[in-house]
Amino acid sequence: MSGGSGSPAPAASSPAIIVEAALNGPWGPTKQPGIPYRIKDIIAEGVACAKAGAAVIHIHPYDEVTARQSDQFDTYRALIEGIRERIDVIVYPSAPFGEADTGDRFAVTEQLARCGLIEWATVDPGSVNIARAAELDSGGDGFVYTNSVATIRSGLTIAAKYGFRPAYAYYEPGFVRTGARLHRQYAAAPVPIYRLMFSDDFTFGFPPGEAALAAYKTLLDMEAPAAPVMISGLGVDIAPLIPRAVAYGWHIRVGLEDAPLGCGATNLGLVEQAVARITAAGGTIAGVDWVRGA
Repeated sequence: MSGGSGSPAPAASSPAIIVEAALNGPWGPTKQPGIPYRIKDIIAEGVACAKAGAAVIHIHPYDEVTARQSDQFDTYRALIEGIRERIDVIVYPSAPFGEADTGDRFAVTEQLARCGLIEWATVDPGSVNIARAAELDSGGDGFVYTNSVATIRSGLTIAAKYGFRPAYAYYEPGFVRTGARLHRQYAAAPVPIYRLMFSDDFTFGFPPGEAALAAYKTLLDMEAPAAPVMISGLGVDIAPLIPRAVAYGWHIRVGLEDAPLGCGATNLGLVEQAVARITAAGGTIAGVDWVRGA
């Protein structure tokens, strides 16, 4: 496979590493002040991150008046087309999350796929309690991010029908086993990308560390040995994990959706930092054509 956007094919000793930029997430500008939530700002930051090396851009749409996530087809279309008109990059949608989840998880995803607007889409293979450690300590409950098996099957059915790549988020190790088993039942769906979710701030899964990477690698080698793997998380700085991830040939997601809330970073700065660490660790930044062919 050759690299996209003029990038050379990586040597065997220089693995091609996909960089994904997750621009905003569901937090809103109160919890994460630096996130873009207006259409023009999301477009501008998506383009800037793509120019800096991100072959994949992940977005959450917002109502610009309320500054709350609003999963509307027209907003997604404006965002995806606005970014893609300025640079060739994969742009993919979220699924309704937390308060934005009204139960019809893939309705807008299917609309976007029907119109040929997406190449990847969120299909998360499991349910999990989402709560910050401080929230639990103060008596709070967080919320349950629910993905029933029927819901996951629905997402994979749509992926098989329209040919988009499922982006699996693994909040807990058991998600790997469920996601891999279900995908084997939907062979027409593209191979998912297995995105491992770490956190310092939230209490799901593993905190970031090389022991956690090794544990996941052992499980993935058993359940999905040929699947592409990416590291990311919520409320976390995964930069220290990048050298080990590159050694495994795993991909990297960064951005203000995943960064510690209130961290003061920028999406562009996080992408630039990731690119520098990947190349320093011996990786080659994958171009968009390479990603599409992988």
